Amino acid sequence: MEFSVQTANPAKAETACLVLPVYKDSELLPCVAKLDDASERLIGQLLERGDFDAALGNVQLIPFAPGLGAERLLLVGLGAREKCQEAAFLKALDAAMTALVKLPIDDASVAFTDVVLERDTAWKARKTLEAAERALYRFDQFKSQPAPKATLTALHLIVTDNAEVESAQYGARVGTAIGQGINFTRTLGNLPGNVCTPRYLAEQAETLGQASKGALSVEILDEEALEALGAGALLSVGRGSVEPSRLIVMRYQGAEEADEAPHVLIGKGITFDTGGISLKPGEGMDEMKFDMGGAAGVFGTVKAVLEIKPKINAVFIVAAAENMPDGAATKPGDIVKTLKGLTVEVLNTDAEGRLVLCDALTYAERFTPASVIDIATLTGAAIVALGHHATGLLSNDDDLALDVLEAGDGAWDRAWQLPLWDEYQEQLDSNFADLANIGGRPAGTITAACFLSRFAEHFPWAHLDIAGTAWHSGKQKGATGRPVGLLTQYLLDRETDAQIEIGVK
Repeated sequence: MEFSVQTANPAKAETACLVLPVYKDSELLPCVAKLDDASERLIGQLLERGDFDAALGNVQLIPFAPGLGAERLLLVGLGAREKCQEAAFLKALDAAMTALVKLPIDDASVAFTDVVLERDTAWKARKTLEAAERALYRFDQFKSQPAPKATLTALHLIVTDNAEVESAQYGARVGTAIGQGINFTRTLGNLPGNVCTPRYLAEQAETLGQASKGALSVEILDEEALEALGAGALLSVGRGSVEPSRLIVMRYQGAEEADEAPHVLIGKGITFDTGGISLKPGEGMDEMKFDMGGAAGVFGTVKAVLEIKPKINAVFIVAAAENMPDGAATKPGDIVKTLKGLTVEVLNTDAEGRLVLCDALTYAERFTPASVIDIATLTGAAIVALGHHATGLLSNDDDLALDVLEAGDGAWDRAWQLPLWDEYQEQLDSNFADLANIGGRPAGTITAACFLSRFAEHFPWAHLDIAGTAWHSGKQKGATGRPVGLLTQYLLDRETDAQIEIGVK
């Protein structure tokens, strides 16, 4: 999506459509009021007569715009002014963009930066472009008759204060990058398991590296390399599959100091999860193609980072495997040796995500990281605890946890912290190995993180359980693209921290 920032009189803007947010039973926003005056109170009369209900998310197309340079108007309800905070703003934006991409137009001008929020212009511009990118998304490459593509290619942001132009431009650039990263994540998640395999993910990493013009270096560890390394936990998960496992490592060098400690993101990449010998029920098993949501989120973040080019160093690791049941598959009761050297009694082969992640966490030590965040569709217990709105967060470092929570709030891709107390660790005790891979039903999300924490003792570490937020079920089945917004914001915040430390700001 191309974008520009427009400060001229919006009444004279020549555009295919003007998108105007309107409060319910309240005065018009400054930009909208100017347009109302120029059109002989067209907007005000529609509201006064009840021809348009400005309830939150309502939209109405006005096919003609007399007195204005625009060909048509699209009114979007913000609901009551006193209730219009971030969630309402984003709901109105999504409604606007959903309606906009259905129109036979190639450009539009949008006045959402005027909406009064406890957020700056950059944030509002960012979310506008992000919403536009998400609205344009289609996943129909496997349909014999795909739906017609949207024709919208350009968005113009109307900004009434000239002093806010630079802020709007920055926000729009970041929003475009994050929106495209989200869509990349959605595509990887939506692909069927017979296409999106560990080898396919490795190919995607290589493609990103080749297109980055040297900004991203890529290393793929195949099963032979993993055997030599001693990554027995990761390899144990893919033993029952004909698809070979992979450890994918992508390195981004953007910091001014080449040896600056990197921030590491690790994604769980189980490209299909049958549960292995501990076989899942058949109903809904098709959704286990989404069990690589953590890996997809890492890939989407890589894509956004390559567009934004923050001045940081980052390492992106994907532990990819397919969990299948056959004669070679790991069995309940088997004991495997991890890359760290700890032994694990596999009591349930459906608790496989932590097995691939633990070796990836150990591998991350070699980078002497400033921070490590792993992202995984790890436990159904996270859905029981938090539903489908918040991502579960657990951490061994309070400062890191706060940074992640703040990034989630900034991106409006929020997380909620759960405790990681030592008392939970004893649930992982095993009679036969150093630890078991499950801790029973109580506090399942917490004990899963406790397992991972045994492999994250040498760096600040956080774990994001996205089992409830990585995809939708039902009629709207599909990957959400979360938590690309949170992860990208976290990395951008680290760039700001570095600049403060060296006196840039």
